[in-house]
Amino acid sequence: MCGIVGYVGTKKAYPILINGLTALEYRGYDSAGIASMENGKICVMKDKGRVSNLNNIPGLNDLTGTIGIAHTRWATHGMPSKENSHPHMDNSETFAVVHNGIIENYNELKAFLSDNGYHFLSQTDTEVIPNLIHYYFSKETSDNKFLAAVQKATADLKGSFAIEVLSNLYPDKMIVVRKDSPLVIGKGSEGFHIASDIPALLEYTRDFYLLNDYEYTVIENSSIKFYDKNLVEHEKEIKNIEWAASAAEKNGFDDYMLKEIHEQPTAIRETIGSRLKLGEACNFSDINISKEYLSTINKIFIVACGTAMHAGLTGKKFIENLCNIPVEVDVASEFRYRNPIVNEKSLCIFISQSGETADTIAALKLCREKGAKTLAVSNVIGSSITREADYTIYTHAGPEIAVASTKAYTSQVVLLGILAVYFAEILESVDTETINNIKKDILELPSKIETSLKTADQMKELAKKIYTEKDMFFIGRGVDYNVALEGSLKLKEISYIHSEAYASGELKHGPIALIEKGITVISILTDEALVEKSISNIQEVITRGAKTIIITNLDLSNAGFENVVKVEETNPLLSPILSVIPLQLLSYYISKEKGLDVDKPRNLAKSVTVE
Repeated sequence: MCGIVGYVGTKKAYPILINGLTALEYRGYDSAGIASMENGKICVMKDKGRVSNLNNIPGLNDLTGTIGIAHTRWATHGMPSKENSHPHMDNSETFAVVHNGIIENYNELKAFLSDNGYHFLSQTDTEVIPNLIHYYFSKETSDNKFLAAVQKATADLKGSFAIEVLSNLYPDKMIVVRKDSPLVIGKGSEGFHIASDIPALLEYTRDFYLLNDYEYTVIENSSIKFYDKNLVEHEKEIKNIEWAASAAEKNGFDDYMLKEIHEQPTAIRETIGSRLKLGEACNFSDINISKEYLSTINKIFIVACGTAMHAGLTGKKFIENLCNIPVEVDVASEFRYRNPIVNEKSLCIFISQSGETADTIAALKLCREKGAKTLAVSNVIGSSITREADYTIYTHAGPEIAVASTKAYTSQVVLLGILAVYFAEILESVDTETINNIKKDILELPSKIETSLKTADQMKELAKKIYTEKDMFFIGRGVDYNVALEGSLKLKEISYIHSEAYASGELKHGPIALIEKGITVISILTDEALVEKSISNIQEVITRGAKTIIITNLDLSNAGFENVVKVEETNPLLSPILSVIPLQLLSYYISKEKGLDVDKPRNLAKSVTVE
C-alpha cells in the first residue's frame, strides 16, 4: 500500500521520481505527487489518479532540482483528492513530507497542534507530521536542529510510518526514517535512491541499505549518515541484492501476471536450489534447527494473510503427514486477538511474500514475547519480517509485480514442503524410501509445471464462455480444498466476480442451496483416495443444473464429464502446485475478457503495510 520514492544526487530528480513511482504502481494507489527542491524552495506537484496524470501538470518539465521526494497514496484518511495527496507541507511551507503507514494518534496530535495555532488543509493523518516537525524545530536550540526536530516529532507518533522530509532551510539535505513500514536506500553511481521496494530501484543499483525501526538517515549530495533513535551516529552495512532489473519488466508478455505465471518453473527451480538433492540430507544450514529442539515442539503455528495463508494450509498437510506434529494455520489479522496458546514449546512460522505485511509482523512479535521460536518465510532479503524472526528461509521467486500472487505462492508451497522433509529427516519420523520418493517428486515439479502451463489455450477458451457470470463456486476435498480457496481468491481479486470455495463434503450442509441452473462450479480432483466421493459431489451439482470445470490428474474418461482439464500426476501433497496453475490462467483470461487491469485490481495493494 502506498509507495515512496526519493532521490539525492547530481541528476534531475523529477524524471527519476516519476520513473520510481511508475515502478511502484503495483503496490496500489489512488493519487500521486512529487516535491523537488528548486533553487532553495520546495516545489510540490500532485493530483489524484494515476502517476501519468502528473505529466499534465504545467511546469513539471521545467523542474531542474537534483533532490526530491515522491509518493503514491492509497487512501486511508480522507477521500482521494489533490488536497489529500502527498507530499504535505507545514503551514509555513518550510517542511515537506511523504509518508507511508498510519498515524494512530493523529487526532490527538492534530488537536495539540491546533491549540498551538496550526491549521490543516487535508483530512489525512500525514499532515500532522510536517507541522509537528515545524513545532519542534521552532523550539530547538541544538546545532543539528533539522534532525533533532524530526526525531522529536516521530517520537510522538503512534502507529507505522516510513517518512522522507525536505526543508527549504536545508536545500541539499533529506532525512528519512521508518517504523514498521518498508523503506530501502540504494547507493547508485550518481546519487542515493530511496524507495518502498527494491524493484523500484533495480534500474539504478544493486547495493542497498536496509533501515531498521527508528534509524534516522541524513542524505546529502555525496554523503549518507545513520543515527539511532537517540541520534547517536553509527556505521551501516551495505547489502548487494542479486535481482536483475529485467525481472521487473514484462519481457514481451502483455501483463506482469501472465509473465509471472509462466516464470513458475524457474521460480521453483531457484527455490529448490541447493536445499534438496537425491541421496543427501536437506540443506537448511542457514537455520540449522537441532533434533533436540525440534523434539520439544508440541505444536506448530503457521500465520499469514491471503494467498500466503493458503500456502500455509498446504504446508500444514506436509508437516502433519511427514512429521506427526500438530499444525494450526491462522489468519494473521485474527491471530493476535484470540489469545493464542503459544509458549516455548511452539514453533511459529510466518509467511509473507513482501516481508512487510503488518498483521503478520505484529503476530510474530506477539509469539516472540510468549517465548516461542519464530521462523519467517519471505521472498525479500532484509525485509522487516526477516529481521524480527529467529530464523528465516527465502523463496527465490524474484520480484513479483502483479498484485495477484502466482509464482510467490507456488514457491512458498514448495519451500514449506522442503522444510517439512527437512524436519522429517531430523526427527526420523518417516522411512527413507518415503523421503526419497517425495524428494524425487519435488525435483520433477518444474518440468511438470511446464506441462500445466500448456493448459493456457484451454483455459482461455473456457474464460470466453464464463466471463460474464456473476457468481462461481470452487470445490475440493483435502489438499484440493486448499487449491479451491486459492483459485476462488484469484478470481475475486482480478475479475471482480463473486466466488466462494467449499469443501466438497460440506455441499449438503448448506452451500448446495446456492446451486442453480447454469451456474459454474469448478472442481479440483487430484487425490485418488477421495476420487469416488469427489465424483459424487460433482454429480450432485450437475444434477441441479450446474456447469462444471474439473481440474484433475486422474483418468475420468468414464465419468462423462465435460470440460476436464488435465495436469500431471505427482505426490498428493504436491498436487496443489500443479492444479492451481490452470486456475491462475483461468482468472487471468477472464479478467482480460472483461477488459480489466489485470496487474492493478481495484482497491488492492501488493504489500499491505498497515493493519
